[in-house]
Amino acid sequence: MASRFRPEFWPTVFLIPALALMLGLGVWQLERLAWKTDLIDRIERGLAAPPAPLPAAIDDPGFDYRHVTVTGRFDASHAFPLLARVHDGAAGIQVVTPLIRDDGGPAVMVNRGWVPLGPEGKPAAYDPPPEGTVTVEGVARRPLPQGWMQPDNSPATNEWFWVDLQAMAGAAGLDRAAPVVVEQAAGPDATRYPLGGQTKVDLPNDHLQYAITWFGFAAILVAIYLLHHLRRGRAARKGPES
Repeated sequence: MASRFRPEFWPTVFLIPALALMLGLGVWQLERLAWKTDLIDRIERGLAAPPAPLPAAIDDPGFDYRHVTVTGRFDASHAFPLLARVHDGAAGIQVVTPLIRDDGGPAVMVNRGWVPLGPEGKPAAYDPPPEGTVTVEGVARRPLPQGWMQPDNSPATNEWFWVDLQAMAGAAGLDRAAPVVVEQAAGPDATRYPLGGQTKVDLPNDHLQYAITWFGFAAILVAIYLLHHLRRGRAARKGPES
């Protein structure tokens, strides 16, 4: 006579929370997959769109990776070097210069591009910003907050490791700055510095693989649980017969 399936206490106690955790992590990775896919789509649409004038007021917190133009005059008396910047494996800096808008909007910090370090560890010579009224084309970015491994900025010595828009505005004697930095597009001469076009889009989207992994772990756990009880049931049936 076939015996009924009787779950053991401790294996079941272990199975239930472990299975719930693995399934929950799998579902969470699917949610992250949808979020990341939408984010990448928005970034690609923003970068593929023709450049549009940068609004004077930017209230949308999602205003990021937008192809824009902005017109004004560079404040050549202030340049903020972003230290420890790498381009094609070479160490260097990026140069951020305020642009005073001609439409009366808040000043815009423009990342003019990358400059390599020379043999003595000092930045190579680079071109000053153009004089007069200019129109800058580039990508509007929301600056990332200070990373946990990044040193503090030192406005007093003009050493900057991350973009702090308000601190840069204060160092330039400005009341405020736009909430985005415009990363200037590459110029026609790739031998002149600063070298524009430094916008990097590196958003790995591995959430589907992670979800499959967690669901796979859950399936393996259930299979082990069932196999254990099937073997135990067979052993119990053979016992009385022997």
